[in-house]
Amino acid sequence: MSDRYSRQERFRGIGSQGQKKLRDARVAIVGLGALGSVSANELARAGVGFLRLIDRDYVELSNLQRQVLYDEQDAREGAPKAIAACEHLKRINSEIITEPVLEDFNAGNAASLIKDIDVVVDATDNFETRYLINEVCVEYKIPWIYGAALESYGMTMNFLPDGPCFTCFTEQTGAESFDGTCETCSSAGVLNAVTAVIASYQSAEAVKIIVGSDDVCRDLRVIDLWDNHFDSVSVIKNESCPICSGREYHYFGKVSGIQTDRLCGRDSIQVVPPEKRNMDFEKLGEKLKTLGSVSVGRFTLDFDSPSASFKLFRDGRAIVRRVESEGRAKSVYAEYIGF
Repeated sequence: MSDRYSRQERFRGIGSQGQKKLRDARVAIVGLGALGSVSANELARAGVGFLRLIDRDYVELSNLQRQVLYDEQDAREGAPKAIAACEHLKRINSEIITEPVLEDFNAGNAASLIKDIDVVVDATDNFETRYLINEVCVEYKIPWIYGAALESYGMTMNFLPDGPCFTCFTEQTGAESFDGTCETCSSAGVLNAVTAVIASYQSAEAVKIIVGSDDVCRDLRVIDLWDNHFDSVSVIKNESCPICSGREYHYFGKVSGIQTDRLCGRDSIQVVPPEKRNMDFEKLGEKLKTLGSVSVGRFTLDFDSPSASFKLFRDGRAIVRRVESEGRAKSVYAEYIGF
């Protein structure tokens, strides 16, 4: 028995055989914010052998209230969350493999990022990505664990290959049914305790799925820490579901052109070019210096001027700030970076 995991192996639900299964398991965490940073921390400490950490964003000071893997130095540097998370986790558990994926999770790369994974942990902040996760996991018969939190309440549910899928739960096939008026953490706020609780539930369920426990939860769990409300809701599989019964996918395999995506609670829009690029920051920075302020870091180039502001990643993806429309974000990208 390894001393590192001795207390965990003594637990009746895991034991030495369960610990070996954890060591051999491959888990993907999509999103490394409030939920994902807690799940990554707990699963790394539990000894999950391979963690693929996927996030498109970078660390900001406002994240530190609830995103437990990061510190003030990460925020000062504007470090990409995927990179910062891996660097911190390596100091926590050097025995496991952590793979940072500094990319947008989208229809173009979803299959390659998930199809070799045993369990997917959803720690995203938007419905479109969740619908995509659902479709890919249905296609490859991979269990995934939904999680969401806002203000003082949150919810989580396991979506297993033989059970209802996310579309059975929402009774919608896509994010277009959500009109953008929903509250976000930026507008409504969130308790760090509730994000930690929901993420811990997700981590516990991931461990149960990996070790093959009979106690894997099949209900939706709803929790409100402020109002002291705890509930379980049964979700029934829809035998006519277009996704898990009909395999009529709304997002998976639907890749076309330039992709844009509004970031949660910000006046920022992400622009993803049709193909990955290898940006020459030095050359581009010299050009942009005549137009505004340029800062080149290890992973990103920041540009700011009265007329445009953006953070560019080496793969060509950019977060365009101070824009209200996708059209304007694309125009800024085309003018200052070029397609």
